Amino acid sequence: MSTWKKYKLGDIYDVSSGLSKPREEFGSGNPFVSFRDIFYNYFLPENLTELVNTNIKEIKSCSVRKGDIFLTRTSETLHELGMSSVALKDYPNATFNGFAKRLRKKANCALDIDSIFIGYLLRSKYFRNQIDAVASMTTRASLNTASINAIEIDIPNLNEQIKIGEILKSLDDKIELNLQMNKTLEEMANALYKHWFVDFGPFKDGKFVESELGMIPEGWEVKKLEEVVEFINGYAFKSSELLDFPEGDCYSVFKMGNIKKGGGLKPDGTKSYFKKESAVVLEKYILKKGDLLMSMTDMKDKVTILGHTALMNEDNKFIVNQRVGLLRVKNVRGISYPFLFILTNSYEFLYDLRSKANSGVQVNLSTEAIKNAKFILGTSDYNNAFNDLISPLFEKIFSITKENEYLAQTRDYLLPKLISGEIRVKDVAKAIKEVV
Repeated sequence: MSTWKKYKLGDIYDVSSGLSKPREEFGSGNPFVSFRDIFYNYFLPENLTELVNTNIKEIKSCSVRKGDIFLTRTSETLHELGMSSVALKDYPNATFNGFAKRLRKKANCALDIDSIFIGYLLRSKYFRNQIDAVASMTTRASLNTASINAIEIDIPNLNEQIKIGEILKSLDDKIELNLQMNKTLEEMANALYKHWFVDFGPFKDGKFVESELGMIPEGWEVKKLEEVVEFINGYAFKSSELLDFPEGDCYSVFKMGNIKKGGGLKPDGTKSYFKKESAVVLEKYILKKGDLLMSMTDMKDKVTILGHTALMNEDNKFIVNQRVGLLRVKNVRGISYPFLFILTNSYEFLYDLRSKANSGVQVNLSTEAIKNAKFILGTSDYNNAFNDLISPLFEKIFSITKENEYLAQTRDYLLPKLISGEIRVKDVAKAIKEVV
């Protein structure tokens, strides 16, 4: 640590504010850096999916270049403030919005900064503590330019930066590779489901009969969701009961932020904790492997996860929050959680379910709408045969997910120690190569 030097961010970076545009300007035009792009990623994603109408002047003043750092500058909670994401390449014609601040290295600054290293440094608890110290909270949490300029960071020489970045990035690269493997497995599972339960491939030469959902194989039935699952609305925690960081033995609180479009668990998200000693009377809300979690609320005009489900892959680690519906599979005709997971994330099911949502400032699904959602149920033999085929895919997905959790824990353990100089690169480099 003796070779590390302390710098104020204002000595290294120029801080700029993003665009302020009315809502109607979004949805078409050029790419822009969204709040999600920053909040959920140490480094900006390869492709920016959000669009905004911008002119040449705006593109020039709010451009996104390699090495730029973006910090969330305003949020409803302090926890979401000052979250960072670093651009590892230029993004032509892209801009960023007013909810973020851009830090771009000063033209006259001779200090060498490795983009990967700084990306991890700004996500460390060391930096997060400084954000908490300078942030202000009135009706919303906010972070101004003067506060950002005053924050101090310790920087080693460029060679040390690169080595630290390589170690941490190798773990994230392995996590990303595993995520792609899981995506492929889920696509295989979805294709099998479509062949069996949409196209009725194995039953194509059988007899079909009419139903309220169209022609179905003889012996099949139209069922309500409540007939095959136990439905529980998540628990309404008081804000005073929740912790930002675990203290002792805690459950992680599963919120809507943990659900993503297409299902599955987010690798990152808003995190809150609840002490296990306080959960004695909340047993039914404690999640188990195979539980499905459905988003019951979404913002108006931005219905991205409404009705989607996530699948729990382990026991007794999470406890479910309000406005997340817990679906626990009953033992009915060989119905399994892999089948139910694919069904509830299918286009046909979601389209019908969302048609029953209310409209307002927020779009909500009622408990009754979810319980009464209808689907086609096959025979026990058919369902069991499908389950035998698909269960190994989900067990592999779960195994890969567990490996990713271990890799993320390793990264999160090493991050503050490498950033602070408590652990030296040479002491961990060999061990990391064996892991990845």
